[in-house]
Amino acid sequence: MQTDFSVGKNETNKNLTSAEQGKLWATYMGNTMAVCVLSYMRHHVEDKEIQKVVENALSLAERFVKAVKEIFIRENYPIPKGFTEEDVNERAPRLFNDEFYLHYLKYTSKAGISIYGIAVSLMTRSDIRAFFTQCVDSTLKLINQVNELLIKKGFMAEPTYTPYPSKVDFIKKQSYLNGFFGDVRPLQALEITHLHDNLENNAISKAVLIGFSQVAQLDQVKAYFLRGKEITAKHYDILSKVLQKEELPSPPILDPLVTTSTFPPFSDKLMMAHKVDMFSMRTRTYGNALAFCARHDVSAKYGRLLLQVGDYVEDGANILIDHGWMEQPPQAVDREALAKV
Repeated sequence: MQTDFSVGKNETNKNLTSAEQGKLWATYMGNTMAVCVLSYMRHHVEDKEIQKVVENALSLAERFVKAVKEIFIRENYPIPKGFTEEDVNERAPRLFNDEFYLHYLKYTSKAGISIYGIAVSLMTRSDIRAFFTQCVDSTLKLINQVNELLIKKGFMAEPTYTPYPSKVDFIKKQSYLNGFFGDVRPLQALEITHLHDNLENNAISKAVLIGFSQVAQLDQVKAYFLRGKEITAKHYDILSKVLQKEELPSPPILDPLVTTSTFPPFSDKLMMAHKVDMFSMRTRTYGNALAFCARHDVSAKYGRLLLQVGDYVEDGANILIDHGWMEQPPQAVDREALAKV
């Protein structure tokens, strides 16, 4: 992998737009967190092939942080605090098995591709657009490495196979949309795809929550993680039953990949922010699934799950705010406040 990103010059002498500020800020925050988590994982990983992927991911996160910091310095823009060495204890006992590191990297890489991919289309300055294009390219290479190793080691849960259609056909009846009553059709390929993806995400998230609940220091934080574990378990059960009803398999749960350690490798601040971020991304994956779902019964399930995730994220944000852990992102001018000065 490259040692550094090439951060181009601002040829237009334009200030950063709100989109550029927001995406750069989020990239810096997310990757300072990733550096903490991956530094800890690297310290414990034993499998040499998995170690190489973890080290590649860590190097990538460090390069993202360095590149964004260079942009902020050049723009005389305040550098966020993000997450630091204070938020990680690399020598804490192992909390997850090696296999879990691959599943975790797959999850976080999917989130990164989504964040960086959307950023490219919103950037107006060529230097910032080029940076996020590099982010997309590098993260795609990482997720390919992760998937290849998951497959090689037999850890990859493939989405189910469906038969090839015999011919091109068109939908003729509105009953195609049914789900509760009448003639209910089988799930179509995209519906199965997003069910599989969200089940996989919930399995990974639940394992993280189990680990975090074991090592959280504050009772309020521990209770939040235990509640999150119940939510992910419930969501996994709801979505897996949709597949089971049609005799289709679900990705396995990953709970056994969590050790019995109760010694914290991360600060409560980092773990809280991590889970709020993971659940915030869940609103996107559920929303994507909803957009491609034509069966009313499955759509209704996603709608209910979205509401539960939204409530959980809000409660987590309140905990972060109460403890002074939530850093303020870039925002628009408060004209009313200025008028009162």
